[in-house]
Amino acid sequence: MDALIPTIEEGFALPANAKDAFPDLTPMQELEMRANVIKLMSDMTGQPITPSQENAEEAEELAKEMVANPSYKPTFSQYPNETLAMLAGMVAQMNVAVVDDLTELKMYVVNNLIKEVEMAKDPKTRIAALTKLGEIDGVDAFKKRSEVTMKVQTIEEVEKELLETLNVLEQRVIDVEFDEVRADT
Repeated sequence: MDALIPTIEEGFALPANAKDAFPDLTPMQELEMRANVIKLMSDMTGQPITPSQENAEEAEELAKEMVANPSYKPTFSQYPNETLAMLAGMVAQMNVAVVDDLTELKMYVVNNLIKEVEMAKDPKTRIAALTKLGEIDGVDAFKKRSEVTMKVQTIEEVEKELLETLNVLEQRVIDVEFDEVRADT
């Protein structure tokens, strides 16, 4: 049996190694990619991914480091699959919206601030909660408000208004007599 050799066109640069073939990924993208591969391999082999306590601690340390230092780019290849799967699970769990709409969050904040105002044992806490409540958009108890009214006009209307204003200003002009004084040189 003869070996089949595919026809490769010339003029295409090939990467020197597999590492150079991959695009630059952010740590989050790389983690997601690795987690997808780990999950796929687990599904194909039928072997479940069960992280040990050590894997969980390692994933937690790595997560803390990534949160504390956003520019940190971990070397994921040095960690076992279980640690990466655990880390990806932690990231996925924290990367979910708790509320569907920001109005729900605003309502939650308002309701809890009202509860704090009513339950406060000392005036200092009550005033602090009232201050925060007053700063919420929509409550606006402590916000300085300025309103801008926009009026859409045609060029003719604008010209007419300007001419009226100029005429009013011209009527205010006071004619005075003056003596010309020249500086002696």
